[in-house]
Amino acid sequence: MAKGKRLWIFGATTFALASVLLHVLLAAPIAATGPAAKPSEANKAPGRALAQNAVMAPGGRWTTVDHSKLEALQKPFAKPEEVTAACLSCHALAANQIQHTIHWTWLCDNCGDGKNIGKGGKTLNNFCIAVPSNEPRCTSCHIGYGWKDKTFDFTDKNKIDCLVCHDTTHTYDKFPTGAGNPVSEPKLFPEDGKTYQPPDYTKIAGKVGLPDRYNCGYCHFYGGGGDAVKHGDLDSSMTNPKKSLDVHMDVEGLNFTCQRCHTTKEHQIAGRLYTTPAAPERLSLTEADLAAKIACESCHSAAPHKLNTKANDHTSKVACQTCHIPEFARVLPTKMRWDWSTAGKKNPEGKPFKTAGPLGKPIYDTKKGDFTWVKNVIPEYRWFNGAISSMLVTDKIDPNKLVTLNQPIGSANDPQSRIMPFKRHTGKQPYDKGANTMVIPKLFGPPESDAYWAKYDWKKAIAAGMAYVELPFSGEYGFVETEYFMPTTHMVAPKEQVVRCEQCHSRDSRLKNVPGVYMPGRDASPMVTGIGWVGVIGSLVGVGIHGAARVVSRKKRENKS
Repeated sequence: MAKGKRLWIFGATTFALASVLLHVLLAAPIAATGPAAKPSEANKAPGRALAQNAVMAPGGRWTTVDHSKLEALQKPFAKPEEVTAACLSCHALAANQIQHTIHWTWLCDNCGDGKNIGKGGKTLNNFCIAVPSNEPRCTSCHIGYGWKDKTFDFTDKNKIDCLVCHDTTHTYDKFPTGAGNPVSEPKLFPEDGKTYQPPDYTKIAGKVGLPDRYNCGYCHFYGGGGDAVKHGDLDSSMTNPKKSLDVHMDVEGLNFTCQRCHTTKEHQIAGRLYTTPAAPERLSLTEADLAAKIACESCHSAAPHKLNTKANDHTSKVACQTCHIPEFARVLPTKMRWDWSTAGKKNPEGKPFKTAGPLGKPIYDTKKGDFTWVKNVIPEYRWFNGAISSMLVTDKIDPNKLVTLNQPIGSANDPQSRIMPFKRHTGKQPYDKGANTMVIPKLFGPPESDAYWAKYDWKKAIAAGMAYVELPFSGEYGFVETEYFMPTTHMVAPKEQVVRCEQCHSRDSRLKNVPGVYMPGRDASPMVTGIGWVGVIGSLVGVGIHGAARVVSRKKRENKS
């Protein structure tokens, strides 16, 4: 009897341990895999140490010339093109470099035929829709002077605007509807109530220097028609941010300029996102010190966290931004929806009007329709290999379905892809009902033109815009729901504010719509769950039988005694 009881105890215990072990082994493959962390000093995150070394190099903002002492700049300038000519008298190669950049052409030169993809081509967005036929308004953010229509001479070197990027006085302004030109005399712009002043070209030219956040933000913070309209992670709050908003650009800390990450060579600035990834190879500075620094791995490496921490196992599938940018639009609200179909309403006096919303932004504008603004937005997540595909105005659509104007490229099976946060902006905009294609309307123009903001007639505006790009229009139009994606890479939060594990590893996961990956806590496998419960129940049954057997055995011994 004693021998049999010992065998039973041994068998029950072995069964329980085996069940637990089996459950662990079956569950193990679902954990994320990734490169092993490189050896480092105890309790030190290698990625942090690498990044600190990268930004310790001296002389990051130095210049070797006091431009105010140069004879070519010590004279009055009647117009901005004269300043450019003076700049090029020394910087002889700069014009040719600039004229081969996307900042100049607004076209992706290595996308198809190089004539369609980009703001200057036939792509669309669901903000101001498209540039062609609307140049005088849109090109206030172009690095040139006078791009008012298709006659603009892109080969004229003196049309390059050096000052918009290199003015350090922060007094240089372009007029919002001046096709990239500053004003020659004081002029009021009714839309913002600001009177624009003629620049002091001599003063500004004598103070030129490397671009800072203000220079880049002059256009990039105000894209899409205003502050925080387009990018949820780029707005005027990033001009002088606190650490709580962005750990890299914190004015009291690292105080990064944009070029720290958007490295520049011969005026080519790293970071554009079209059919070619901005960072085709994920290299750290220790692997290629001359590579573009646009990827987080450039400074932090692919194993940035402390040795043997689980976070390092995520980097092969999860972008750094996914955890380190928990929300965007954390100071200013960003526009999340734009409905053009409601535009054109007038007040009782028959005049255009605007309606202010609770966040201090307009929620209706006669010229543009209804808007939705949101603060502290949780991003949407997609697989992303660094490239984005864009539809053209000539592509066919199904108006009964949501139209995706651009699409992040990537998949769970692509080794270059990571789960990446995005701003997803939705809209409702005009399309050609007869041809089932999108359209380019002429929005901006003088009162006598067929521009929508002149006559509030969509049919005439669409006909004028499509004629400008030499495309047919059936004469019938409607409105279709659209979506547009923008990667979220700025507003990196302090480590205390990163996304918590349970925000992804739970049933109500941030990543609930990300396919192709099994995520503990979010997903359930019937087989794994079933085997696990069999093991647990079996263990409990075994322990119960063992306990009952001991009780019975004890009573038998008591009866014998």
